[in-house]
Amino acid sequence: MKKENNYVIIWLLSGCLLLFIMVVVGGITRLTNSGLSMTDWHLVTDTFPPLSEAKWSQAFEEYKKFPEYKKINIHNDFTLSDYKFIYFWEWFHRLIGRIIGLAFIIPFIYFLLKKRLSRETIKKCVVLLFMGGFQGFLGWFMVRSGLIDNPDVSHFRLALHLTFAFITFAYTLWVALDLIFPNKTQIIVPLRNLARVALVFLVIQIIYGGFVAGLNAGLIHNHWPLMSDGQLIHDSVFIEQKTLFLNLVEGKSGVQFVHRTMAYVVVGLILALYFISRKYLLTILQKSAIKVLVVFVFLQFALGVFTLLYGVPLWLGLAHQIMAFFLLTAMTFSLHRLSK
Repeated sequence: MKKENNYVIIWLLSGCLLLFIMVVVGGITRLTNSGLSMTDWHLVTDTFPPLSEAKWSQAFEEYKKFPEYKKINIHNDFTLSDYKFIYFWEWFHRLIGRIIGLAFIIPFIYFLLKKRLSRETIKKCVVLLFMGGFQGFLGWFMVRSGLIDNPDVSHFRLALHLTFAFITFAYTLWVALDLIFPNKTQIIVPLRNLARVALVFLVIQIIYGGFVAGLNAGLIHNHWPLMSDGQLIHDSVFIEQKTLFLNLVEGKSGVQFVHRTMAYVVVGLILALYFISRKYLLTILQKSAIKVLVVFVFLQFALGVFTLLYGVPLWLGLAHQIMAFFLLTAMTFSLHRLSK
């Protein structure tokens, strides 16, 4: 690691931390059904929540015009106090997004002016700038789907928003790792390729995690290892939608089945990576990275099982999402050490 890159590395890793916080708050926002509380988006005027009771009442009256209140909360004795609670989490989620934007752009301009960034790093940072902007668009694109007729967001858009946040984090970490480890190490092609495959399946699993969250598919078939008493694959996996493909991307049972099954695939690939890696002479860092990856994937698997068995309580659902973040971090770090 070059000394002149220290501040750039700290900047990028700080961005990773902010993205992690953003995803955690996004998880709370989803699990508390707070995502549709702010019915409009303004870059400046939404920076602060309503500052008077009159403003709160005005925001609440605006919220009442939309499907979530008309079709769900109107029947639940939903009060202004309840609205303030869900408003806070969505507002906080958006506030962190603004902070991330400022925390990226201002130091980026500073490092450019001070000529602290190499041409290659500048290109990567421009990609990150685009990814951050696109993530903001995806957030509103997701919310918009729940403000028209259906009092819930599209699970496709939710999964896209969630997965792109994970990918943005992973790429930010990768750029930082390129600066932390500027010298190439020995590349073992079979391990690198297997790690790439494992990463692809992990991303697919994250996508299906978004599907499960968007469809509330974790609230059914709360058994393990069988989907129900005596059934490894529940009958509803095949009959919910018009075709098997639609069952697996739109049906609650089908989406949960894929998510459950993909978990075994991800565990299997990471275990294969570990056992095959023992045949090669690796650096201490490479060995440690793979060992941590194995520990994290088993922790994530266990959290997934308990989240399902207990019907997705807030703290377990959040812990499962946080562990997915740690698992992606370990996967990204392991692949970087095996690729560079």
